[in-house]
Amino acid sequence: EKGHVIKMSFDTAPGIRTRVENGETFDIVIAPPAAITDFAKLGKLREGRVAVGRVGIGVAVRPGAPIPDISDAEAFKRSVLEADSLVFNQASTGLYLENLLKKLGIYDKLEPKITRYRGSVSDHVLNGKGKEIGLAPITEILMNRDKGLRLVGPLPPEVQNYTAYVAALATNASEASRDFLRYLGSPQGKAIFSTAGIE
Repeated sequence: EKGHVIKMSFDTAPGIRTRVENGETFDIVIAPPAAITDFAKLGKLREGRVAVGRVGIGVAVRPGAPIPDISDAEAFKRSVLEADSLVFNQASTGLYLENLLKKLGIYDKLEPKITRYRGSVSDHVLNGKGKEIGLAPITEILMNRDKGLRLVGPLPPEVQNYTAYVAALATNASEASRDFLRYLGSPQGKAIFSTAGIE
């Protein structure tokens, strides 16, 4: 509205930590609350935060792949056991999923067909073969719809996990950035986050 250009980049929570701690320049950072607290202790942030929302884990397949049944925890369990391969990240989502599969008592059976990647899993799912299932933050899956990645749906409520996100200003952020941060916390901003998969 005021002629400002917004440049955005995306990363996993560990990637954001590395970039901020290594001195990358930014005006606003959106990250989990624990990371925001750490960045503030390092003197990287000004006062003032906006709670953006939370992101659940989704199930994704490539175009034309069979659609797994994830209607409840038992169906999800059967579907991952029947999959040719499972793909998820090495960040907090992947750690949660590894522990979930152990809790469900199926990790040992699945371990040979699990591949974990440091960053986005979307390209790996899109280039997969057979009955491959990708598990990733819903926001990541939705960001890759234009490549053909299909969101089957969120994990069933009884096994779902959420990551909260907070937006904060960098120490040297401009006045325009303050305005943008306020916008992120407004009803209009929340509506945009909602369409991106952030509750």
